[in-house]
Amino acid sequence: MKKTAGIHHITAIVGHPQENTDFYAGVLGLRLVKKTINFDDPGTYHLYFGDDGGKPGTIITFFPWANAYQGKIGSGQVGVTTYIIPIGSMNFWENRLAKFNIEYQITQRFGETYLELADPHGLQLELVEREGGVSNNWTHGDVTSDVAIKGFGGAILLSTNPEKTGETLQNVMGLEKVGEEEDLVRFKSYSDIGNVIDVKQTLIGRGKVGVGTVHHIAWRAKDDEDHLDWQQHVANNGYGVTAVRDRNYFNAIYFKEHGEILFEIATDTPGFAHDESYETMGTELKLPAQYEQYRDQLNKALIPIEVRSLDK
Repeated sequence: MKKTAGIHHITAIVGHPQENTDFYAGVLGLRLVKKTINFDDPGTYHLYFGDDGGKPGTIITFFPWANAYQGKIGSGQVGVTTYIIPIGSMNFWENRLAKFNIEYQITQRFGETYLELADPHGLQLELVEREGGVSNNWTHGDVTSDVAIKGFGGAILLSTNPEKTGETLQNVMGLEKVGEEEDLVRFKSYSDIGNVIDVKQTLIGRGKVGVGTVHHIAWRAKDDEDHLDWQQHVANNGYGVTAVRDRNYFNAIYFKEHGEILFEIATDTPGFAHDESYETMGTELKLPAQYEQYRDQLNKALIPIEVRSLDK
């Protein structure tokens, strides 16, 4: 059976790009590892935030549409994105959110404590202390490596058919069912980050795509050869799967599982430093070759953004 290591990235739709950058870089302390465009809608940014090296399992990506309509979180979507923070750093994050007047609450599930919050555009996030994952050496403002977000912990999936989604996670993606609690069933992959997926069993209203919602969740494939094996594996399990699409920093295939959540499988290679150095990642607008001739027009159309420290 094929088994994914876990989450490669999560992609969401948000509002104004500077508000997005201020929150994920300025407040959460993540690194803007790539500033590019939506290859299918080149007048829109595609922004990638992650750890210092932009490693798979740490990357959240955004299509920011200023003044776009608000979406609705619901069935057929990722409901909550979970981040891992170092053991002993929860108080730091509580104080940091309070400093920026960000509301949060503390909850418990599966024997873990979660700090729940929302970003400025309505995306639901949570922080959890875990041993897993290497330290994030990126420092931004008061967020230093000893408290910095290490990467994804996982996600809570809101399915239109939780039983079928669970079957897909187990039988197609290779995750292991490891527990049940109240209306959640927990699955786990073999990586130490991006590895814990909770599927809500209670049906809620159908989600509506828009600002503040997750567009898709992407799972890891090792390389191009493994990726083609995944494509065949998904097709052999009866899912309609797309052709391979070159996203410059990874190759991607897509399919919608039976709970109507859009799944992507993305390659770990080549990564984000092949068109910028490790030191300069995220500092320039990077365009795929087919759009390079439109650089001047795109620079005029895109809203200027900057990564800035919000700590005084």
